[in-house]
Amino acid sequence: MTSRWTSRALAGLCVAALANWTWADAAGKPWDPAMGTAAVKGKVKLNGAAPKRKPVDMGSDPACAGMHQEPLLTETTIVGDAGQIKNVFVWVKRGLEGWVFKAPAEPVVLEQKGCQYVPRVSGVMVGQSFKIRNSDPLAHNVHGMPKLNSEFNIGQATQGGENVVTFTEPEVCMKVKCDIHGWMVTYVAVVPHPFFAITADDGTFALAGLPPGEYVIEAWHEKLGKSEQVVKVEDKESKDLEFTFEGK
Repeated sequence: MTSRWTSRALAGLCVAALANWTWADAAGKPWDPAMGTAAVKGKVKLNGAAPKRKPVDMGSDPACAGMHQEPLLTETTIVGDAGQIKNVFVWVKRGLEGWVFKAPAEPVVLEQKGCQYVPRVSGVMVGQSFKIRNSDPLAHNVHGMPKLNSEFNIGQATQGGENVVTFTEPEVCMKVKCDIHGWMVTYVAVVPHPFFAITADDGTFALAGLPPGEYVIEAWHEKLGKSEQVVKVEDKESKDLEFTFEGK
């Protein structure tokens, strides 16, 4: 009798617990910005001779070429005079597993302007709106080719056209291209938190507002590959990192 009652009571407790269970319970606790007292910043550099940027061949569509007084230059690898690399995606790869981060309401915008994707590299959080806009007076299409998220292929025939997509899985990085204009390429990184940056003209990045802890920081470049470093930051501490890629 006692054994039967105990079994029923335990079953009832399990059902009640499952009824109140959420995915947040499995992943971690909601992020508290007050915990973000540490920072990691640094620079990404190239070891070796910088590749020469070449004019983009827009001969297949004279309307695109006509939008530019000077030819566009390739953006695959942009290196400054001191070896600093632009458009490297830097993010916290590991170390934030105990937290759940809410995606911002503000969308990330990818623009097609002058038959070129702007920016070359984007970062967006899982679940955040990714808005794609055609600012050109001619047709484009946006062909996303992820490996972990759903593929998309969107036509935008008119100037001012916009479409919004969202991503459900972290993925660094996915290629997006225009099937009409073969030179148009961009890369999108999808991450589960807001701690990422894209290197500026001077190759610098900053990851501010981190909780104290130990992190794996990854730097990703579309041609030069990936590089990781482990860093530990204490409360109210800022650490500097330098990533160096070998020329290819």
